Amino acid sequence: MIKITEKPIDIQKVIDATASLGAGAIDVFIGTVRNTAHGKNVVWLEYEAYEAMAVAEIRKIMAETSQRWPILGSAVCHRVGTLKPGEVSVVIAVSAPHRKEAFEACEYMVSRLKEKVPIWKKEIFEDGEEWISAHPSTSNTYN
Repeated sequence: MIKITEKPIDIQKVIDATASLGAGAIDVFIGTVRNTAHGKNVVWLEYEAYEAMAVAEIRKIMAETSQRWPILGSAVCHRVGTLKPGEVSVVIAVSAPHRKEAFEACEYMVSRLKEKVPIWKKEIFEDGEEWISAHPSTSNTYN
């Protein structure tokens, strides 16, 4: 399951998309909107995506992940549009036979999504706004 949506994310639906009787673990990452960033109060965020490319990149990340770990299922759902503090912006779920693989694979997918997928975020503060890079230049152990 890969979904880019303006609607609130159904977390259970994302988890269910990874279900497998062979899974001993399902690891879930839920990204939420913070109320502060850079020492400022966040009023809301605006997410934009190049949807066709985002879906293609997520598909590649899922393929990379399944080559590195014996995952049984994976799912990604990301919001676009205006989100307020406390709202869920992204849910990533991964099922695997064992917890260690599920944790590692999920962390990998979260990191790669932030690095590779063309989804942009604008933070709206009480005193201004700032676009956040879709691909921040951070060191990552998965390169």
